[in-house]
Amino acid sequence: VTETGGMCWMDDGFAMDTNMPGGLFGGLARAISGESLFLTRYTAPPRGGRIAFAASSPGRILPVELRMGEELICQKQSFLAAQDSVKLGIHFRKKLTTGLFGGEGFILQKLTGPGLVFVEIDGEVEEKELGPGEVLKVDTGYVAMFQPSIKFDVEMVKGFKNLFFGGEYFLARLTGPGRVWLQTMPLVTLAASIIPYLPKGKD
Repeated sequence: VTETGGMCWMDDGFAMDTNMPGGLFGGLARAISGESLFLTRYTAPPRGGRIAFAASSPGRILPVELRMGEELICQKQSFLAAQDSVKLGIHFRKKLTTGLFGGEGFILQKLTGPGLVFVEIDGEVEEKELGPGEVLKVDTGYVAMFQPSIKFDVEMVKGFKNLFFGGEYFLARLTGPGRVWLQTMPLVTLAASIIPYLPKGKD
């Protein structure tokens, strides 16, 4: 299963079925989390076959095997494809400060197993395993995915000079136990670095 337009190429014989899993509510939930209303299911022929899915931005495609009931919380638009058994839903951030300054708003994607899921990561991926009470502070835009056991808070950078001249205003405070996946090139950062080189219109 993938969002519409996610397929790159496939062998002959695959059956393609586009629908709205979960009905209108499920489609709206996906749209809120940055995905399309519809999902497309591809079924291989009896002899088997190959199919490829392409990421929407430069980076890595990370395969993750989820156990029954296991969940992952991801940034918006990170879902690429998954086995039909994986459930795609939404996760609401409860704290006002986390939703406003956490880099992805109040709504994130939630992936629930069992099954294999492929997630888009902007740039390279760095995986961290945090022990109970262990804290990792990260620029909010670099958090790609984390387990629900991770406590996600946002704190303001301390110090007048750090706040106004350090280029950082808020940091994500991640507290274990659990696993966190970080990305090295958020799409917003990539876009900002390209803007100065775009042709400018004539006055």
